[in-house]
Amino acid sequence: MADDTPIAERVGEALRAADATLAVAESCTGGLVGSLLTDVAGSSDYFDRSVVTYSYDAKRDLLAVSREALDAHGAVSEAVARQMARGVCDTADTTWGLATTGIAGPSGGSDGKPVGTVYVGVANAAPWGTGASRTTVERYVFEGSRTELKRRFAERALSDLLARLEREVQEP
Repeated sequence: MADDTPIAERVGEALRAADATLAVAESCTGGLVGSLLTDVAGSSDYFDRSVVTYSYDAKRDLLAVSREALDAHGAVSEAVARQMARGVCDTADTTWGLATTGIAGPSGGSDGKPVGTVYVGVANAAPWGTGASRTTVERYVFEGSRTELKRRFAERALSDLLARLEREVQEP
């Protein structure tokens, strides 16, 4: 039976249970992930911040995304999502970092990166000296209006984070 509890609540429960904290770097979702998280009462227990880095300059300035990654791969890429997730985790000094970068349309897509493409990065900061920090990035393509796509991107990002949180609990 599917859990009808909203994804943001489930993420909050998992973060609280793990005594973990979260920061989010958003591009295509424009703050929606942070909004969903803060819709949950008590989210200040685990949610630190959401940084909307829509431009190349913002990604470089606030998250230390390299100009080489932006030049070589573009803002909507695995490399940039990875650096965004790591960057927000490190700059906020949180346990987890979550990033979204994509194309919500209705224009701006290409054959290789159509409208509806999103990269979701999930980073965790392991204890200092362990070398066990890990960042994963997944690519998805959805269909829908701009508003629908932003919502699907945000919910997918939270689902990816929850999956990582649940795996971490099972594989300490």
